[in-house]
Amino acid sequence: MSNAASGLPIGRGLLYLIVAGAAWGTAGAAAALVYRASDIGPIALSFWRCAGGLVLLLAMRLRRRRRVAPAVSEPLGRKALRIGVTGFGLAVFQTAYFAAVEATGLAVATVVTLGAGPVFIALGARLTMGERLGRGGGAAVAGALAGLGVLVLGGGGATVRPWGVVLAVVSAAGYCTMTLLTRWWGRDGGADGSGTTAWAFAVTTVCLLPLGLAEGLVPHAAQPAHVLALLAYIAAIPTALAYALFFAGAAVVRSATVSVIMLLEPVSAAALAVWLLGERLTAATLAGTLLMLGSVAGLALAEARGARVGGRTASEKETVLV
Repeated sequence: MSNAASGLPIGRGLLYLIVAGAAWGTAGAAAALVYRASDIGPIALSFWRCAGGLVLLLAMRLRRRRRVAPAVSEPLGRKALRIGVTGFGLAVFQTAYFAAVEATGLAVATVVTLGAGPVFIALGARLTMGERLGRGGGAAVAGALAGLGVLVLGGGGATVRPWGVVLAVVSAAGYCTMTLLTRWWGRDGGADGSGTTAWAFAVTTVCLLPLGLAEGLVPHAAQPAHVLALLAYIAAIPTALAYALFFAGAAVVRSATVSVIMLLEPVSAAALAVWLLGERLTAATLAGTLLMLGSVAGLALAEARGARVGGRTASEKETVLV
């Protein structure tokens, strides 16, 4: 079935989100390789990620406009507000997360940010759009959060620092705002998803520029071509591609479902850490991965089943009206 407003099938939206979550997870491994090969800082890396992604998104949008005339007409004031708020939320999400990693470590920052995100989004979606999780959805969220905790903290050695936790919660709030507004404005089909992605990245790039300049934008590396190739990958796959898919899928899939599917990011990151970076596969890593994958699969099936039921109900109503 498809979302009536946007025309994107729910199943395809779920697939977009799954690919986006897995692609996001590769950014961590690529960033680790960049850190090994250069002296770039996290904010500068985030800036180049967004700036490079913006260039690619604008090129893709220009090519698409040459082939197909844009079908979405949106008031200029609403479009400016939507892009500005989405871009600012994205900047807060990324920058506060990097700051939280620096303040309290990767493990705690990840579990607080990605753990608080689904909770904030589920509450926000219930209060603003009347979206309900139900018992199965609540169990899936609980299972995903449990799996995240086991996956990230199971290795031990995590240190909790209050300021880092505050920054992680701020990051989760930025992610929540971005996700809820994407879903809110996507319900009536009056928003251009590709335009949202590109111009939101423009806002994010502008927000990150002064921080990046203060940190130092130009990295020093013994093999600059190697670093440039890694930066190009980060800009193309876990940024331009992944965020384009994320904004398209988040417009048609329930917000709480989106937040849980995006927990695939630490799963793919953990798999790459074992395969590419030589980290050890522990029982906690395996158990957490299985818990999270099971929860994501269960919630995705429930979303698709609900879409089919909703589609049948709508068809029956149309038949009666005819």
